[in-house]
Amino acid sequence: MENGNSSNIIDLGQSLRDKETEIDLLQETFTEIGSEFDLEKIFKIVSERARELISAETVLIPILDDNNETYTYRGGSGNNSSDIVGQSLPLEFGVCGWVWKHNKPWWLGMMDELSDEEKNRWEKEAGNMILVPLQGKHQFLGGIAGLNKLDGSSFGKKDLNLLQLFASIVSVAIENAMAVKSIEISHELNEDYRLKLENLNKQLIDSSKELEYLSLYDSVTALPNRSLFYDRLTRDINNAESNDSSIAILLIDIDSFKDINDTLGHDHGDRLLSEIAHRFGDEVYHTETLARLGGDEFIVVLPEHDRKRAVKRAERFLARLKDTFAIKENVIHVNASVGVALYPEHGRSISNLLSHVDFAMYEAKNNSIKIRVYDPEDDHLAQGHLAMVADVRKALDEKQFELHYQPKISAQTGQLIAAEALGRWYCKERGQVPPNIFIRVLEQNGLIDEYTYWAIETALAQAKEWKSGFSIMRVAVNLSPQTLMHPEFIEKIDQIIRTESDGELLTFEITENLFLSEFDRLAEVLEHICSLGVELSIDDYGTGYSSLSRLRRLPVSELKIDQTFIKEMVDNKDDEAVVHSTIELAHNLGLSVVAEGVENQSALDLLTRLGCDTIQGFLISKPLNASMFNAFLEDAN
Repeated sequence: MENGNSSNIIDLGQSLRDKETEIDLLQETFTEIGSEFDLEKIFKIVSERARELISAETVLIPILDDNNETYTYRGGSGNNSSDIVGQSLPLEFGVCGWVWKHNKPWWLGMMDELSDEEKNRWEKEAGNMILVPLQGKHQFLGGIAGLNKLDGSSFGKKDLNLLQLFASIVSVAIENAMAVKSIEISHELNEDYRLKLENLNKQLIDSSKELEYLSLYDSVTALPNRSLFYDRLTRDINNAESNDSSIAILLIDIDSFKDINDTLGHDHGDRLLSEIAHRFGDEVYHTETLARLGGDEFIVVLPEHDRKRAVKRAERFLARLKDTFAIKENVIHVNASVGVALYPEHGRSISNLLSHVDFAMYEAKNNSIKIRVYDPEDDHLAQGHLAMVADVRKALDEKQFELHYQPKISAQTGQLIAAEALGRWYCKERGQVPPNIFIRVLEQNGLIDEYTYWAIETALAQAKEWKSGFSIMRVAVNLSPQTLMHPEFIEKIDQIIRTESDGELLTFEITENLFLSEFDRLAEVLEHICSLGVELSIDDYGTGYSSLSRLRRLPVSELKIDQTFIKEMVDNKDDEAVVHSTIELAHNLGLSVVAEGVENQSALDLLTRLGCDTIQGFLISKPLNASMFNAFLEDAN
């Protein structure tokens, strides 16, 4: 009996100490933010303190936007928070919308108040999550969300009460900062504070503009990314065509950058890239474009430059690398190789120009020279181009192309649920020709439309055959942006897909770069496709123009995470974070997620834990011809 009393006394003492700690944390938070007017600092403090208070892996702060239609994650702390902060979502998606609609907190105990239908939905979508409202004196502000307890348990009533109390305290400071008022220092407002306030407002305006275009810029170097580069180059080509002028393109590849990354680590490698970008940035004028294509490659667009001027400019960019870089107390010497291509001398299309400048860069690197201008005499692939075009035309006429099908399975059940149709071409003279080569020839020579319609018709016929013999299974077909945006596309697709039951057997995969097309026209075409029962999937997601604001306005039902993130995510935490945040954001938008390029069991296990819906890759099966796929189907059933 005495032991029992002692135990109770110990538990009571521990409980009192816990309460003192919580009170101290609340008091410390209130003191720290009570006189702070920088919203970003407040969000940082609040997210860190809230995470400590309820022992959560991650805390996020969604704030209602001025339009009352969307919310933006303004603050966060913990796992993957940096990938999510800054993202905006519509109110109707996710738990945040539910909290604001019902004006009550969300936690596990809320399940008992839901209908069976709602319970089934939210158990899957919300997971181990707690979210309490942030209610100011004058307006509804947003919320504080906790994701996953550190000890693996679920958030309980105590966590709910603590977080609600915490929210009631910090909401006052947040509202005061947003309204630029503070009770504590109202008597100290003076001209100096007014100037600081004006500066803060300017920073907020600049930040809003930056967020608006964030998806067009590289996060490491702040340079235009591949998508904005394509947009700028398209504009410059149009101007050059009108003015009968030339354009020079420089592709600058940093030599031995992998060795630098392996030695110093990716963080310091990124810092080096940032400093290189800064030096290169001092070399470009406002009419020119400097962009980062990815990895260690920079590309420069120089309007109104001929061969002679282009080479001189290339020399000036290399001169920017002569001074050493100091990274992590290491002195680093950086060298680079530069390829040069000219419009219209070396091509009139973006794909031709990029192919040729890439060839010139590798010629420079392989021959240990600094600068190489593209020379078609050295490009044996280009010399055989006319013969290749003739062979591709013949392959279309004689129906030499064949579709192979790669299975897609459910990550949770392992059940075969879909397939992707992939083009294959065996040429008697050339052997097996890689798809990236013959697809490029088709696109560059106006043949891609004919090929695409053939692929859709063939895939649909095969899907109908499987439907009658096995089960209903969607077959995905890749659509070229060129074909999709063609004025006759809708008429052509209506001739192929005559009933909605046919459309329900197909998925069309499109790329993110389509978002740079005329948006109203794109939306009209995609809506028509969906009216036929066809589903839409964004292919290679994460490598192009990732605009969530536009994505949510299009009738897309699926995202395919690019295999470059999948292949190394088990060993690369950065890739894992990208995959995890993409899955969560996609689910919040009501989209399913496909991981392509899954080649081993550890990747499959990780994707399953992260909540990925569908798996595709060599671990399941390589692409199979129709007869081999039939055997695969029989084994699966």
